[in-house]
Amino acid sequence: MPSRRRLGVVALIFFLGVILGSVIGEVIGILLPDGNVIKELFTSGKEFVFGPAKIDLIVFTFTIGFSLKVNLISILGIVAVAFLLKLYY
Repeated sequence: MPSRRRLGVVALIFFLGVILGSVIGEVIGILLPDGNVIKELFTSGKEFVFGPAKIDLIVFTFTIGFSLKVNLISILGIVAVAFLLKLYY
């Protein structure tokens, strides 16, 4: 049982950190002028894409897809959320 909790906590840390970091990175990107090296450093990243995958079950059909953009601020967000969860968990 503890391993399930540990995996859930790791997933929670990862997703909350990426979301927090992406929001902060986008805000920094909006505030800094175009062509700025710092803006490029914070806003550029690697995007991981899955899909779209179409699933046809005769009665209904649905399409799923997933994309995740990770940048420097997202990684810092993961570290910050991990630190906060370590304090409170």
